[in-house]
Amino acid sequence: MPLVLRYAKIVISSVVRRMSVSVLGAEADLFRALAHPFRLQLLELLREEEACVCHLSAYFDKPQPYVSKHLAELRDAGLVVDRRDGQRVYYRLSDPSLGAVLDDVRTATRRLGASPDEETERLVPRYPVPGCECPRCAVA
Repeated sequence: MPLVLRYAKIVISSVVRRMSVSVLGAEADLFRALAHPFRLQLLELLREEEACVCHLSAYFDKPQPYVSKHLAELRDAGLVVDRRDGQRVYYRLSDPSLGAVLDDVRTATRRLGASPDEETERLVPRYPVPGCECPRCAVA
């Protein structure tokens, strides 16, 4: 085999290997972002509608910095997007099809023997949430 062809083959296989590692790395990053129960709860609630940080903090009875930290992880992974309205920051799923992914994960874990978690099963938006001062809670 001519030297040029051998070199081209090495370069091409190197690019393919890097591409595979890149895709696998991105997939690993996605699973890492999903690898926290609270982040899954946030996604579960946000699948219904967007919510502001103060609402999520009051809903889950967690400090605002804790909620913001986990939302930033989800945003950095591309799972949620945010929008600012005055001093409030609202979050929503970046892609509505993520709800189907959450359903698939829940189905798979149940098939593997996990029992349903009552806390997760009842995650539905509600207004007003005690302790929340967001516009939706103020009107409700």
